[in-house]
Amino acid sequence: MAKGDKEPLPIYESEPPEWLPKIHATADLGYIGFYPPRPNEEEELLTERNVRDGLAITVPVLAESYSAQDNVRNRLAHENGLSELEELMSQIFARRAENVPPIPPSTFRMPSRVTLNDTKRQAWFADLANPEVPLYKLGKNVPHGAKGHDLLDLLHTNNVAIPRAVWFLRVFGGNETTGLRNKPMYNPTQYSVDWANVVTSYMKKQLADIALPSAPRPGLNIKQTFKGVLADPESRARWISRFTYCLSLLRTFYAEGLVDNRTFLAWLVQQMGNCNLAQLGFVARLADEYLEGMLVSRAFTRPFVDACLHKLSELRTTFAKDHLGNVDLMLGNLISRCFLALPDAFVSPRTWISYSKLLEEILLEDLAIDPSDSTSAQNAHILHQTFTDHFADVKSRNEAMLFRHLPPRTPGGLSSNLADIKLLNSLSGKTAIDTVVFFTGVAEFPVEFVHKLDTLLTWSVTSLQYGDHRPYAAACLLREWRIKAGERAIRHDVASPDDQIQDQLFDWLDTSDDAANPAHLCAVSLLFGQLVKRGLFSYQKYIQRLIARGEPGLSFAQEVKSRHQSFLRWIPLHDSCSSLINQRKVTLYGVRARETPEDLNEREIRREIRALLPELFGGSPQSTETITTTFWSSCNALLSSPRFEQVRMIKQWFLPVLRRSISSHMEDTLEPSETSAGLLKTYTLATVLMARVRCYGSMLDLTLFTLEHTYNHDLLTVVIETIRQHMEIWACMNVMKTLAGALYAAHQLFRTRGVQTRALLTLLIEVDNERHLEPTVREQILADISAYTRALYPINQRSDAVPLVLPEILLLATDPNPEAPSNLAKSLWYKYMTAADWAWKVWDNTIASLRQIPVMIEDVDGRRVCALRYANFLSHVDQHLPRGFDDQVLEWFLGSGKNEVAALSADAWDVVSVVLLHLSVCGALTTTSILRGLIYPVWGSGATAVSVEQGQALEVCLAAVNTLFEHLLLKDECGTGLPPMDLFQAQGLQTRRRDVFREPHFSSLIENLPSLVLVEQNQYLSDPLRQSSSSLRQNIGVYCDLDTVRRAFERLLECRDIPDMSHEPLVAALRLMLHDPGQGATSDNGFQVVSSLLSPWKLAATAIEIRLTLKQLGEGLSRETTRATADATLDKVAAFVFQSCRPAEVTDFVAEMMTEVSRDVASKFLNAGLSHMTAMLNGPYSLSKADGMVQFVDNAGEILRLLAKIVERFRDDASLPQLTPPTAFDHVAQVRSESEDCSQTAIFLARLLQFDLGFPGAWTTRAKTLIEELCSALHMLALLPVFELSDLPPDMPPEFRTRLRTLLPYVAPNVAVSDLAYTTRDSSCPQPVQNRPWEWTEHLGDAPAGIDEQHASPRNTTSLALELVGARATGDALVHMRGPSARRTCQDDFGGESVFARDWRETRVRPPADRAGTPRAAREDSPAPGPPRAGTVSPVSSVRTRAGSARTHSAPSSAGSLRPSPAHPPSRLSVSTAGEPIDVDALDGAGAAGRSAKRKTSEDDEVEIVEGPVAARPAKKTKTKVAAKTRAKKR
Repeated sequence: MAKGDKEPLPIYESEPPEWLPKIHATADLGYIGFYPPRPNEEEELLTERNVRDGLAITVPVLAESYSAQDNVRNRLAHENGLSELEELMSQIFARRAENVPPIPPSTFRMPSRVTLNDTKRQAWFADLANPEVPLYKLGKNVPHGAKGHDLLDLLHTNNVAIPRAVWFLRVFGGNETTGLRNKPMYNPTQYSVDWANVVTSYMKKQLADIALPSAPRPGLNIKQTFKGVLADPESRARWISRFTYCLSLLRTFYAEGLVDNRTFLAWLVQQMGNCNLAQLGFVARLADEYLEGMLVSRAFTRPFVDACLHKLSELRTTFAKDHLGNVDLMLGNLISRCFLALPDAFVSPRTWISYSKLLEEILLEDLAIDPSDSTSAQNAHILHQTFTDHFADVKSRNEAMLFRHLPPRTPGGLSSNLADIKLLNSLSGKTAIDTVVFFTGVAEFPVEFVHKLDTLLTWSVTSLQYGDHRPYAAACLLREWRIKAGERAIRHDVASPDDQIQDQLFDWLDTSDDAANPAHLCAVSLLFGQLVKRGLFSYQKYIQRLIARGEPGLSFAQEVKSRHQSFLRWIPLHDSCSSLINQRKVTLYGVRARETPEDLNEREIRREIRALLPELFGGSPQSTETITTTFWSSCNALLSSPRFEQVRMIKQWFLPVLRRSISSHMEDTLEPSETSAGLLKTYTLATVLMARVRCYGSMLDLTLFTLEHTYNHDLLTVVIETIRQHMEIWACMNVMKTLAGALYAAHQLFRTRGVQTRALLTLLIEVDNERHLEPTVREQILADISAYTRALYPINQRSDAVPLVLPEILLLATDPNPEAPSNLAKSLWYKYMTAADWAWKVWDNTIASLRQIPVMIEDVDGRRVCALRYANFLSHVDQHLPRGFDDQVLEWFLGSGKNEVAALSADAWDVVSVVLLHLSVCGALTTTSILRGLIYPVWGSGATAVSVEQGQALEVCLAAVNTLFEHLLLKDECGTGLPPMDLFQAQGLQTRRRDVFREPHFSSLIENLPSLVLVEQNQYLSDPLRQSSSSLRQNIGVYCDLDTVRRAFERLLECRDIPDMSHEPLVAALRLMLHDPGQGATSDNGFQVVSSLLSPWKLAATAIEIRLTLKQLGEGLSRETTRATADATLDKVAAFVFQSCRPAEVTDFVAEMMTEVSRDVASKFLNAGLSHMTAMLNGPYSLSKADGMVQFVDNAGEILRLLAKIVERFRDDASLPQLTPPTAFDHVAQVRSESEDCSQTAIFLARLLQFDLGFPGAWTTRAKTLIEELCSALHMLALLPVFELSDLPPDMPPEFRTRLRTLLPYVAPNVAVSDLAYTTRDSSCPQPVQNRPWEWTEHLGDAPAGIDEQHASPRNTTSLALELVGARATGDALVHMRGPSARRTCQDDFGGESVFARDWRETRVRPPADRAGTPRAAREDSPAPGPPRAGTVSPVSSVRTRAGSARTHSAPSSAGSLRPSPAHPPSRLSVSTAGEPIDVDALDGAGAAGRSAKRKTSEDDEVEIVEGPVAARPAKKTKTKVAAKTRAKKR
């Protein structure tokens, strides 16, 4: 370098201050917040863009649009990111735990005991009682001396406050247990048990002061004076003060565990049972306070309830009950609270036997509420309903334990079928079919629905049930269900049930044996015809499905025959199209078939109908005299054709012809009588024909059409008879509303003509049944009936008294005038219309006149003609009565008419029979009245005839009533000389006959059938008469009401007037009526049919037969002559029952049949059943193996249920069936031997033993020898399995867990954890802390002053050592919340604030503490300190930019955020931010020598040096470097 040249200046190199820490201790990452310029950096390049636009650094990551979610998700899902994060956090926590200081050992010391003299002790207790003396002055030591009761008396005498007394007693107890703590079997809570005994004995001693005077002993003349402690005011106050102080101490003792809760509650329960009535009020108040503790354990609650019930019962029977009303109410409340909280405690057979009535009175009484408070009323209703439900549950459980009412089992298939069949058989003409719910409790298509549908379909077609209404009922019930299911499907937006119904019906046709039975083919076709008609079954889908699955044998040309061929051939199509008919024809007969059997049958049917009713087709009508009741036999083709042809011809051909004929009759110009007769004949023959082929739909259409065009009374009568005759069918077709409307329209039509018909009004009211007509219409009908009644029976007129003898009635026999009967009836009505008994006397005189006819007229035909004249006269009399004279005739038969009937001769009976039959035909007399008033009494007289003379006297009468019964109920012929004379009268008789088989009349018929059986067996009657009675009985069906049949025959078996030899014929006759002729003979005992006839269709008849057999055997045991035979038979029957009746359904069936057996029969079955169970215990069952145990419990359980059901009805009284001693001893001995090795069957064996020992014959001398061993066995059976709540499944419902908790040993509930959920315990957690109530006393010291609680180390100075609960320091300091600005980033506030609010909060910087309260203006105006010394660096602790917070003159900024925009990341020239803290504590020289300085800031940037340490060493000269040449872009 030349001389004179100046040495070039060294290039300035920026270096960080010495106090600035590095970013990383080992890696060369630079310094915090220090970014010196470097050559060749981007900001040093002078590019055109940088010069023109300024420096703009390219953003490496688009913060606004970039998201790392995909990268994070892939890392977590595929690169084991979660495991790595978990491992990282585990290491962080582990290293953190290593640096945390340990918990110091406990420094707590229990105050020691010292022995003081009396003065000092008294002074010490005085200080303890003085609240001004702090306890920490007394806590160095406590006096030693008094114990137990004396110590409690000392505290009470000094009136020590309860908290201070508890502290002293705790310290006292802690010193007592000091010497025991180091022993290996030390129990910290044992002293609580000892102290509980001290407290309870102290309270018992005080309660003992309340005594009652002893009762005077007879014979001792000793004067006694009684003075109670509560009688004297001074002693009363002293006693109450001490007892109240003791109770106050007890509350704290109980709450803090100083008194063992189990010991105290056990004493309280015992005290409730042992106290007298004077102590009862105090004990009850004490129990009311501590009841919650008892309710957690059944071991406390059940004896407490027993004690309360015993005391309440004693209180209500004592003379002092009027003075103890409050105690009575309190005991009732205690029982109610126990019942509401723990109903299981009331499940106790002994308690239930003794106090069930008292419990019902307490728990089910109405609650006293304020009527004006609706909320209280609602709560009271809910509470009362809860009591009712719990009481019903407790009652059922107690009665089950007492074998009174065992819990009902879920009905099986057999029981469900019986219930369904009973419901279906209850359908009648008065049933509203749309309200009957058959498919109850089933969803859309589960197994239960399929089962019920099979029952419904089988019931409608089987020959074992009766009634043409069944297919219509089945179709209607299914349709009603389909409508509701369709509505439900629409609401739930699911598929319609139509396809499912189609599939289920097809499956039934495809698989059901009843459907495949050829005898049921006609019924099946009728049923499915109705299903097709109602849209429930698609005939077209049926054919298509058969073709699609390739069903073989559908065509008649094939050799193989399918069951579906007959269904396709027979099922009718009510509304069919030509395409469906052609498809059916091709399927059955092939494509080439020209003429089918249907065509031939239809031509033959047309020919037969044209021959029967030629007038419909332009021919001459036949004479009605030539038509018989069996005219339908001439229509063989119609009756024998498949139902397809029958429905097609009747509905599509015959019915339109009938309608045209009826319409033409309305316009006919012939005589009205001839027109009416022709129309009457046509309608009658058509309806009879339709009834024979069961085309009731067409009959209904014809009837409604005829009713609409009826203008004649005779035709109206026939229509009414037709409607009444088939009421069940109309009800099951659900057309009663339509019928009611049509009948009302006919009534209105006749009413406008001035005609009132009693039969029409009666039928209209019956059909309506207060359901279908409008209320105004119904009121109008009732008004018309009332007007009709007043017209025939005017109450405002007087008439002459009716004489006993009316000679004009006798003169009628010789009057040939055809109008004579009508005229005589009118004249009698006009004379005696207001007399109540004029019809009765007319009937009496008529019978007297009929007795004279055989004398007046010799030939039989003349007598019958004369009898018809009288019958016509009586029918006119009936028309002149508002309600007819049926009731009066019945009254006459049951009264004075008995003697008149008995005096009738055979010829007179012939005349009277003609009159009765004609009156029944025309409806003046009902068949049921003739049966009740005449036939049944005569049968009863014949059954009780006990001599030949009585038999001969009844011969004529019995023969006449049997003949009359046969004509009324059995014969269908007409024109035999007796009514009915023609087909039209026969229809009237059929209508009256149908009423006999409806309730309640059918029950009367059944109840009198046993009398008919006795007539058969009466040896004093002639053989022809007995044979005729037998023939009548065999032709009567009884399946409509089998229960009535059973009761009727049982009543006769119980009757002592019936000879023993008649019992067997009665049972045989019943069996003959119950079983089909082709069924074969039954067994002698009747029980063997149980296993072979478990069909729901025959089970009812089987049950009746077995019931009657048991009744017969029971009556046989009560008679000396038949006792031996009945005893042997019962032994066989019982052995058969217990060996064969194993399935549950059979057991329930047999048990139901034995519910009403006699006590002797029950004893037989009881001994046989226990003997059989003893044999089972000795038999092949191995109770030590699981399979043998399950099999034994199942079989023996069914026998035990059967025996309990048999004995159940005898448990209400004191006379149980007798158990034979050998049977009882063998059973007890076997149970004892098995109970030693069979712990798995302990409960069942205990139940067997309980059942056995409950009978009077069980406690024999031999059985008592087993008592000691039996007691040990019972003790073993009573042991419960030991488990804890933690062993229960975690998913067990809380209510079940709570109930199991009450069965475990009592553990005092901990208030701190009472509501916590059960969770699995972490293995790293410490073991549960053992309760040490006497060692954990209060900490009386204060925290030392001057220690920062935020950074102070934990102190372990309390009696509850921190190591017991696994306490450890975490290294975290408590954050003192002083406003929202104090919250820092370590807090998780995502749930309470938005992302933007959190971002704003976390980017704020709190000002330094020395400037927090100084205004900004003051800070800016304060003089700056002097510049720092040379060679030193400004000691700052942080360097931060204030560009965002300072307001400059050139560029005002917004609310100063310290974070830059995401689009412009901070440059290296920027200073550190709040997100880059400086660890000041790690710097050297961080003492108090820090100084503050302030330098001049630029216009755009202000850097504030807050504080910093003084440099530890002077600044070194750095070596200068040549500055790098600046690169610039050439212009």
